[in-house]
Amino acid sequence: MGFLEKWRQGGVSTRVLGAAAEDRALAHLQQAGLRLVQRNYRTPGRGGGEIDLILHAPDGTLVFVEVRSRASAAYGGAGASIGAAKQRRIVFAAQHYLLRYASTPPCRFDAVLVHGEQVQWLPGAFDLGAG
Repeated sequence: MGFLEKWRQGGVSTRVLGAAAEDRALAHLQQAGLRLVQRNYRTPGRGGGEIDLILHAPDGTLVFVEVRSRASAAYGGAGASIGAAKQRRIVFAAQHYLLRYASTPPCRFDAVLVHGEQVQWLPGAFDLGAG
């Protein structure tokens, strides 16, 4: 029995499903040559943002990744759940994270969508002008 079947029966939490999707996304990105910098970066305080994965691309670009997983394509699937408000929170968190750098490295916002057994990577899914 897979994760989705266990979840439907109440045996797996959405947090566990989310972590499994992040694991799959990370493995996919690492196979493509990206190197993990940090996982689940959160800004301090309430109302901030969270970045699922922060990686370095082989060309030196710092990549902020939002991972989304959905059991079905209903309501637009995983990609449709990254709306303008979510993008603004991710950009805010990225700006907060970048405060640690003396000079800002090149950056990009990617999304990885996990649909069942499929992993879809969307480089440059949105930009700083999000929202």
